Amino acid sequence: MLDARLELPLGPVRTYALFAHCFTCSKDVFAASRISRGLARLGIAVLRFDFTGLGSSDGDFANTNFSSNVEDLVAAADFLRRDHAAPALLIGHSLGGAAVLAAASRIPESVAVATINAPSEPSHILRHLGDAAEAVEATGEATVEIAGRAFQVTKQLLDDVSKTKLRRCVGRLGRALLVMHAPDDVTVTIDHARRIFDAAKHPKGFVSLDGADHLLSRREDAAYTAETLATWVGRYLPAPVAEPTAEPDVVLVRETGEGRLHNEIVVGPHRLVADEPVAAGGTDGGPTPYDLVLAGLGACTSMTLRLYADRKGWPLDMVSVRLTHQKVHAEDCETCETKDGRLDRIDRLLDLEGALDADQRQRLLAIAEKCPVHRTLRTESWIVTRLGERADE
Repeated sequence: MLDARLELPLGPVRTYALFAHCFTCSKDVFAASRISRGLARLGIAVLRFDFTGLGSSDGDFANTNFSSNVEDLVAAADFLRRDHAAPALLIGHSLGGAAVLAAASRIPESVAVATINAPSEPSHILRHLGDAAEAVEATGEATVEIAGRAFQVTKQLLDDVSKTKLRRCVGRLGRALLVMHAPDDVTVTIDHARRIFDAAKHPKGFVSLDGADHLLSRREDAAYTAETLATWVGRYLPAPVAEPTAEPDVVLVRETGEGRLHNEIVVGPHRLVADEPVAAGGTDGGPTPYDLVLAGLGACTSMTLRLYADRKGWPLDMVSVRLTHQKVHAEDCETCETKDGRLDRIDRLLDLEGALDADQRQRLLAIAEKCPVHRTLRTESWIVTRLGERADE
């Protein structure tokens, strides 16, 4: 049994993808998890799984090889085809990239393949076994330390990767190919990307992951990879069908798992993120909740002034609203009823461009106080909180 995780978008699924992780890695390695979640936020469902004998999957790693990895990929595609929809996009990282190139012909519904820091031949892994490769040849097996973990490697693995000629598969791929590679990758050098690219027929493309390492351990590199993949594969997919949100007038917020405080905000077809600065325990991946409150007030203010000025026929060319928030002592507020403790102070600076006279500017200043969000923040609100129903209760 293979252990897998299916990352589903909150909205409609545009297509399904299959992700193959790197040699001796797992489905939860940074590149796999971050890229899969990033694609899910862009409407692409991604199945990532542990190859046999790795992570939480059953089996013995010593009995696996490159060919068994290909079989695992085909089995994963069969699962998607049976329970959801066959994958249109195949993504492979490092040796997983070589595996998806070899497996593509056995997944007929796939229309596009993407490799990330992939070797041009599976036999490249022999270089990373070091002296252990000679021990395996001599005795039939040996214990190899890879990334601080011990793995039992047998001669059948060496024989299998040596006989596999991947570039033949690339030459008759028959699918759109995107080769993504970090120029400074020291584990799998950039020359491998060139060999894969040269062996492939069009349509094909290359994206340089400048500044990234082999494992894409920086969050921004994984995010860039996901966004690029989603944009590229869109050329080979049917046009997305616009569907109304299942819950109109509902804002949904959920954790993404990319950081302790990183959250995704869904408003109909729109996607936003919220986070906190690193100093506050977040990853600084998006505006803070208070930033979003200020953004709502600023947007409402700008829209209210625009509607009023247009209705009056006033020459208001552009509105800018600058907002700041701070906690202040209540006793410092001359117009506030509360005099104890601390309260929230929001400063709002209006920049009104256009040939407005002084009276018009003063009237727009007064209208800013009437924006609906401003009124909501100034008046008492009624917030009802309850627990959602769990499916298993």
